[in-house]
Amino acid sequence: MLLLSIQIFCPAGVVGDITGVCYGRNGNNLPTPADTVALYKTNNIDAIRMYEPFADMLEALRGSGLSVAFGPRNEEIQSLAQDPAAATNFVATWITPYQNDVAIKWITIGNEVFPGEIAPFVAAAIRNVNAALTNFGVTGISVTTVLAMNALTNSYPPSAATFLPDLTEIMTEISSILSETNSPLMTNIYPYFAYASDPYHISLDYASFKSDTPVVIDGDLKYNNMFEAMVDGFNAALEKINAGNVVVMVAESGWPTEGNPPYTSVDNAKAYNLGIRTCGGSERKRTPRRPETPVDVFLFAMFRENQKDGPVEQSFGIFAPDMTPVYDLFCY
Repeated sequence: MLLLSIQIFCPAGVVGDITGVCYGRNGNNLPTPADTVALYKTNNIDAIRMYEPFADMLEALRGSGLSVAFGPRNEEIQSLAQDPAAATNFVATWITPYQNDVAIKWITIGNEVFPGEIAPFVAAAIRNVNAALTNFGVTGISVTTVLAMNALTNSYPPSAATFLPDLTEIMTEISSILSETNSPLMTNIYPYFAYASDPYHISLDYASFKSDTPVVIDGDLKYNNMFEAMVDGFNAALEKINAGNVVVMVAESGWPTEGNPPYTSVDNAKAYNLGIRTCGGSERKRTPRRPETPVDVFLFAMFRENQKDGPVEQSFGIFAPDMTPVYDLFCY
């Protein structure tokens, strides 16, 4: 999907056919939806992920060509699981009115609800939303969920990773649905947090794509960067529940520029996101465990958001609210 008429070179990274950027609204000075969509288009960004459906943004996305991901709020999942009518209403409200000119590609049922009290409802909610889509004759939308690294245990080395024991049955059911519908499992991948919490054992070079040599050797597999190791941890966990055919997609990944020096900086954030970002025509890497499978990624996040909690969370944005870049990342 990335445009091939790029005039400047960007380094190849770990990315698949899609590079999207997450869009949040925890700020009181953010651009209008129309200006936001225009900024995505100007920067040749393929896709947008929202954390809930916003009617004004969906209107602005009409005819844009951007691929779109969003889902219900976490607190709505139990109702979607227990009441098929709620799933029907969700699809009737947020999918069918836009399906002809908004490229909705993914519905995310739950963002980081594993482990937790909502987790047992996710599989049924996915089934009900899939059924509602079918009843409306809607095709081409993957219904999935989004996991964080805390859904795994024994994640070092990557091949040892498994889902938490309390999640094995739930993830087996969800993975079966994803396999049946050819849908990806979405994950939030953040080497920054691992590095900042343990810089003695985790090097900046390994965390931010700066290492040219293997840092972790896992049998026959060699890892130069932590991003690939984290993604392959999910691949290994899926294999252990006989779901190795389910593709892992990255729903969030990024690096903050402020709030926790020396770990947060513009240089570190730029190095990390350039390690993921690539331009059309560049050779695209896969992970060692899945060398033939592209890794589709949503970077986090489009804008600095001044109403998030604390300076670190506020500074993941690639653009300031006035739409100037915090650092140069995208190809024009």
